[in-house]
Amino acid sequence: MGYAVGQVSAFAGVTVRTLHHYDRTGLLSPGGRSRAGYRQYEDVDLARLQQILFYRELGFPLDEIAEILADPQANALEHLRTRQRQLANEIARLRQLAEVDERAIEVQQTGVPLAPEERFEVFGEIAFDLSYATDAQLKWRDSKGHREAMARASAHTKEDWRRLMAEAATWRAELLAGHDDGEPADGERIMDIAEQHRLHVSRWFTPCRAEMHQRIADDPRAFALVVPPSQQRPGLAAYLAEAVHANASRRTRVKKHV
Repeated sequence: MGYAVGQVSAFAGVTVRTLHHYDRTGLLSPGGRSRAGYRQYEDVDLARLQQILFYRELGFPLDEIAEILADPQANALEHLRTRQRQLANEIARLRQLAEVDERAIEVQQTGVPLAPEERFEVFGEIAFDLSYATDAQLKWRDSKGHREAMARASAHTKEDWRRLMAEAATWRAELLAGHDDGEPADGERIMDIAEQHRLHVSRWFTPCRAEMHQRIADDPRAFALVVPPSQQRPGLAAYLAEAVHANASRRTRVKKHV
């Protein structure tokens, strides 16, 4: 049974113009004829078309496809191996581009205007969670506090970030020591450490009231910005959250007595 060019175009998902081009170049010329003398595609032609579309999907140029189909036993495997290497290289290149794009997005959403190598130098293991930054941007973009925090972060110099991170490292060391020594999270010393963190956020980003501080403490993605993976401990996130909440309650009690 033969098929007209329009029929082949419909069920193969290619345009009539493309089929005509294949015909003109000799890549795929219909071998049958209708009673009226029109050229028609036979089953063998459709099988060849399937091969052409397969190689086109892999990105082979038409002249190379013609070469493969001219002597499939001798050439197909080597061509496929070559194309596999090319695709692997292209995947690696696209991944690099995606990483560059992700870093560019990160800079925009986290307000940290440092080059990638500077970010590694300053932040080390601390990594910014883009989903956290995106959620914060979508949720708080209209709030004055969020706009102020982003503006202040963007205005920080490299030296500012160094000082900020050094201050955070000192605070983190005190937190870890308290946790590892088994000090109660709602004890005075650990609550003081929680208060230091609240003041740190206020000093470098935006006024951090108790409610905001508690939201930060309760979000595991925010915790990853506070304690790098190598320094995290089982139960440390809950320990810090408890300290933050206890400190908030303490500050409320103090205000009531003032």
